[in-house]
Amino acid sequence: MFSEKYILWFEQPVDHFEKSDVTFKQRVFLSHVDFESPVVFITEGYAANYAAKPGYRSELSALFNTNQVCVEHRYFGSSSPEPVVWEYLTVANTAADQHRIIEVLKNIYDDKWISTGISKGGQTTIYHRYFYPEDVHISVPYVAPLNFSIEDRRVYTFLENVGSEECRDRILDFQKELLRNKKKYFSAFEKLATKKGLTYSMGIDKAYDLIVFEYSFAFWQWGRYECDEIPENLNNPEKVIDHLHAVTGIDWVAKEGIQKLQPFFYQAMREIGFYGYDITPFHEWTAYNENPTFEFTLPEGITVEYEPELMQKVDYFVRHEAKNMLFIYGEYDPWSSTAVELTYHTNSIKIVKPGGSHTTRINNLPPDQKALVIKTLEEWLGN
Repeated sequence: MFSEKYILWFEQPVDHFEKSDVTFKQRVFLSHVDFESPVVFITEGYAANYAAKPGYRSELSALFNTNQVCVEHRYFGSSSPEPVVWEYLTVANTAADQHRIIEVLKNIYDDKWISTGISKGGQTTIYHRYFYPEDVHISVPYVAPLNFSIEDRRVYTFLENVGSEECRDRILDFQKELLRNKKKYFSAFEKLATKKGLTYSMGIDKAYDLIVFEYSFAFWQWGRYECDEIPENLNNPEKVIDHLHAVTGIDWVAKEGIQKLQPFFYQAMREIGFYGYDITPFHEWTAYNENPTFEFTLPEGITVEYEPELMQKVDYFVRHEAKNMLFIYGEYDPWSSTAVELTYHTNSIKIVKPGGSHTTRINNLPPDQKALVIKTLEEWLGN
């Protein structure tokens, strides 16, 4: 276990690439084992409130008994400038934040560094490694997509083929039922939204449709329910909507949900990409005339145009140049549809857990995959 733990505050420029006096304070959690031990460097993609818990330890730090540094992502949690200037929330500035922190802490810890992150944090790990490939010796991104547009259509193909045909059909039938017989379920949906204090910028009718569209993605992403748990008894609209909420969540496209994740949505629409919904099976029951995407999540008064070049450059780096990167995915996680693709040009490894979800981790891999991961990391660490 750690013998000491500290909260550090780094004063960071809002823009590392222009001369500016505007700064913000970035929260960093440092957990100490030994000055001669390696460091696990967590590139959080969101707020890092969980890291404030005295006993928090990432599985990599526990596996290899390392020091641990957890960096809260700029514009999230306690690490946001005031006022928020959205144009400076870029992948390059985020990577520069992390680079500066590593430069300082390497004066204390000069053993090997392992960067890691989960989901958006895993994306952040990949981007940091692209901009500063020599900062760390090893990178372990978990369930991290590499998207190429704000409607990455690889997701659609994935959802048409994931799991069994029987299960996919059951999911689709449930979605069609909720849309075709919307009047039957809408009052229960509206009642739940009112109870939770939710409002929707696109209107509650369209919000209902979006949440139903999301059901298939969320069902496979989290893997919390078996296919035989999808309701067949549809006589109780409240129970049906409760199930929809349990799988999908009715708050994340509400104004209140978007506000909590606004920096993520801004990044998705500007640089890191996202997914949309293929409404082909539902067009006769929805007010949407084309596949909806997530421009509505942008901050009020802000418009951006997606910039595809950076993700293409990151893709080339991962395929042809990156060394000592170990990528972990779940087979049934829709985010694996936009997973990195590797070549034989590097020694990087991609592990896909059979039947795995977005909760795939080293400790829940099958024994043979877990053994390969640990053996590989030990070799890269020189153990």
